[in-house]
Amino acid sequence: MQPLIVAIDGPAGVGKSTVSRLVAQELGIPQIDTGAMYRAIGLAAIRAGIDVRDEERLADLAARSDIEFIPGEKPRTMLNGEDVTDFIRTPEISMAASHVSAVPAVRRVLVKLQQAMGQRNGGVLEGRDIGTKVFPDTPHKFFLTARPEVRAERRYRELTAKGQAVDFDTVLAETVQRDRQDSTRADSPLMYDATYTVVDTSDRTIPEVVSRIVEAVRSAFS
Repeated sequence: MQPLIVAIDGPAGVGKSTVSRLVAQELGIPQIDTGAMYRAIGLAAIRAGIDVRDEERLADLAARSDIEFIPGEKPRTMLNGEDVTDFIRTPEISMAASHVSAVPAVRRVLVKLQQAMGQRNGGVLEGRDIGTKVFPDTPHKFFLTARPEVRAERRYRELTAKGQAVDFDTVLAETVQRDRQDSTRADSPLMYDATYTVVDTSDRTIPEVVSRIVEAVRSAFS
């Protein structure tokens, strides 16, 4: 029996991480946070003083990095044995992750790791190319979207709740910039096709989005 793979793609700020975690809990399979993987490599690159566009050094860094996930009410991301869950959620690391994820050599390393994790126990994977590149054969593909201003407002509230000094216009500009970078990169750009179910989260609650996805997955087996 093939492991159950659920692909959840979409731009930043649509709630992919939270939705993926809750969908994984509902379905009883692991959450594989691919976005956290790229953030971890972005963090490691900044710490090592590596330019986030230096493909050769980034590929070497990715190959030498050990990334693991610890499940729980608040899943933890481990980088070389260090809990970096909070460190990888800053605006600086978000932009670094966008640059790092555009490097083909880094993507090859991390995609192999993601595929190995998914093939071992199944999983819910969220990112920007899960259903197109990482697990293109899974029938369970969902593309989450939301209006840019809605996503920026969510990000603004998240950052201010953590005590970070940000202003809404800057967050909105960064949201639009990251969308542009992710959609126009040469390797595995943000996109979806007719094999996806598109879910607009602009005016839906997280539980509503989770229910929509879980029901669709379960109906495929009925």
